[in-house]
Amino acid sequence: MNEESGARPAKAKKNSVLQLVKAVAWSFLGVRKRADLESDAAQLHPLALIAAGIIGAILFIVVLLLIVHAVVGK
Repeated sequence: MNEESGARPAKAKKNSVLQLVKAVAWSFLGVRKRADLESDAAQLHPLALIAAGIIGAILFIVVLLLIVHAVVGK
């Protein structure tokens, strides 16, 4: 039995999280190269992308609400 089959190195996991955040951020801006999109589709898990997108959208809404609250001053 191979011990490495289920284990990922910490650096690879860190890189994939950074890659996930970058993919979602660029997608929010709507600017992606086809090669980057295909690379992300091949390497990242779809459910992780969906979860990161939902979290990113929630954070975006919260930031907008905080800005509006600060401007209105209530």
